[in-house]
Amino acid sequence: MTKYIQTCIPAIVLFIALNAVAQQTRSSINYGSNAAAAKYITTRGVKFYCEVYGKGEPLLLIHGNSGSINNFKYQVPYFSKYYKVITIDSRAQGKSTDYGDSLTYEMMADDFNAILDSMHIQSAYVIGWSDGGINGLLLALRHPEKVKKLAETGANLIPDTSVFDPAGNAFMETSIKELNNHQMDKDTKNQLKLIHMMQIEPNIPSASLRNIKCPVFVIGGDHDVILPAHTLEIYNNINQGYLWIVPKSGHATLQRYQNEFNQKVHDFFTHSYTKPHWDDWDK
Repeated sequence: MTKYIQTCIPAIVLFIALNAVAQQTRSSINYGSNAAAAKYITTRGVKFYCEVYGKGEPLLLIHGNSGSINNFKYQVPYFSKYYKVITIDSRAQGKSTDYGDSLTYEMMADDFNAILDSMHIQSAYVIGWSDGGINGLLLALRHPEKVKKLAETGANLIPDTSVFDPAGNAFMETSIKELNNHQMDKDTKNQLKLIHMMQIEPNIPSASLRNIKCPVFVIGGDHDVILPAHTLEIYNNINQGYLWIVPKSGHATLQRYQNEFNQKVHDFFTHSYTKPHWDDWDK
């Protein structure tokens, strides 16, 4: 357990603290609790809570560990002007309850594939944040026909100290101790399950990313909890990869720089790019 504690970043660091900033935004719509856009889809033994906005080509938004649809409150209003935006509370998170003992990133990637099937969607654009970025990479690997283009920010391939900024390790230890001191009800066990998944996963060989067939926009903050060197490793192993290291940003790139993030990702989705050759530098 001590080894695991030292090699992961807690859900509370990645999202609960960051979401305090997001809650300050003013919106007439309470994303994640909007009955007008809500629907439930039951598949793979889970009743998933979804909200759908806008019209056009489908765009799937995948939140991070212990997050919810509300994490994309800056993205939904923008992208719903151009796309049919599909937001989902992932398994065991938000309003999609699942109190089973097991949870893996592969399981969740297969969930999103099944949900798209239930909605009769053959392929979609995808935005994933943190664990959602991991899910997006795995969806592109396991179900390549489902992903037209993927934009991911703050993903990691392995649960290791070489990947993470060390600042969150002490917080992780404190968080686990506090959870273990709570009454072991369903919600506490569920939170421990989510953190435990980050302790031992993902385990994605970087070379396997070369099998991804779609273009991928790889994003990370220059002060992200995921070290820029690891973000660069992800980019370097994707054949159609494009990279954006966001200056003066931590893990919440899509919240801290919401306007620039939205515009750059929309531009990535709507334009065709070819990686520049070295002799294009002077052009």
